[in-house]
Amino acid sequence: TFPSDAESVTFVGRPFPLEEAPEHFARLRRWGLTFIRFLVTWEAIEHAGPGIYDLEYLHYVRQLLSLLPSYGLTAFVSIHQDVWSRYSGGSGAPAWTLELAGFDLDALEETGAAWLSGVKGGGHEESERGVWPTGYTKLAAATMATLFWAGRTFAPKLKVKDKNGELVSIQQFLQDSYLAMSELLAKTLGDLDGVLGFEMFNEPHRGYVELQSFHSWDYNTDLHLSYCPTAFESFQLGAGHPTAVGAWTRSFPMPTRRTSFVVLNPHGRSVWRLDGPSGGKCIWELHNVWGWDKNRDEGVLLRENYFKFNPDTGKKVDWYTDFYFPFLKKWTERVRGASAPEKIIFTEAIPNEFCPTSWTPDHRVPNMAYAPHWYDLNALFAKAFGEFTVNVQGLSRGMFPLKAFYWGQSGARENFSLQIHNIVKHAHEALGEHPVIIGECGIPMDMNKKEAFLTDNFIWQTRMMDAMLTALE
Repeated sequence: TFPSDAESVTFVGRPFPLEEAPEHFARLRRWGLTFIRFLVTWEAIEHAGPGIYDLEYLHYVRQLLSLLPSYGLTAFVSIHQDVWSRYSGGSGAPAWTLELAGFDLDALEETGAAWLSGVKGGGHEESERGVWPTGYTKLAAATMATLFWAGRTFAPKLKVKDKNGELVSIQQFLQDSYLAMSELLAKTLGDLDGVLGFEMFNEPHRGYVELQSFHSWDYNTDLHLSYCPTAFESFQLGAGHPTAVGAWTRSFPMPTRRTSFVVLNPHGRSVWRLDGPSGGKCIWELHNVWGWDKNRDEGVLLRENYFKFNPDTGKKVDWYTDFYFPFLKKWTERVRGASAPEKIIFTEAIPNEFCPTSWTPDHRVPNMAYAPHWYDLNALFAKAFGEFTVNVQGLSRGMFPLKAFYWGQSGARENFSLQIHNIVKHAHEALGEHPVIIGECGIPMDMNKKEAFLTDNFIWQTRMMDAMLTALE
């Protein structure tokens, strides 16, 4: 049972058994679809431990994708993640990555370090609707993203043993493992005619890198709903200190507002294992980002700008240029070396951010396509669609509210078209003539309180799909 089956879990037969593939592929082709974004996860390939690969799963994926040309289909393979891992409330990395950093998997929920109801089969109650993305800013996922991209810079004291028994930075261990896993994936699938290319990382997140405040969030990228500890509150909770945390509810025109407070982790449990690399201490307390004042019995923030500047050089950091772009180049070299130079490398920016202007030619990789995502955030957040739609993309960037409101089906088409146009426009301004493909989009099929499931009348799903496809075209 979750999470105790972390090493033995298998993804063979997912998304469907091999014998069912002809039915699914034929249906897609009959619907006029020809291009698939096929998802794999790091956990599916390397769940049993570092360097231990699930060859049965890789064989299954190869057999499955080998069938694509027979149905007139091609795919690009995306290494998928949300909120870092299933074990921190999403999907992606194996459980051992969190344990490597010192997290106690069994204490993640109680300490507010992760929201796990969704991966445990919940998330269907009204109070839990749409809560899972808040996991990005909770302690587990935010810490792991920081360690993966920038652990050498912001957590230099955190050392782990590599396969040779040598102490290395946790960033090096995590990235070396990811590169080796990706290389094996590319070697397994890279010669297939039906595989057009590979995507390095679905919807990356900065973690704490460039964190502007330990006490608030970025409305463009960070959802806060239900009980959401700030970064500083997360540190205290994880270290075993009961802490009052704000509770956020849906509102308008801003997505949420704080309506109450609740004390989390009332029993004072620590999320950090004594046998972990920090010796049971919060990683960020170990690096003097914060501390606990025993006399006043409260947490004290010591380095307000810690994640804005390189602690060694004092230079302001940029997540893209300092961390993402260099790793993209390393990853591309490994994947290309194991597959073929003509395979396309699909990339994307942080969700809900436009393509950064810093993505200059020296930071690009050969044969690159930009594959950002788009959703109508208002419909996704409310799980509702009707005669009134809102341009959340514009509102979050200072658009005058009345200009962000649209009425009727033609208004929905206009709204969605403008948002997708903005994404593509900024991409071409930053990247020039590199191909742009909307790598992910969709609609909530359970919209409007799931009424279509009872009435069998999917008129609103149809209308929203029409507006989205019109915008894409």
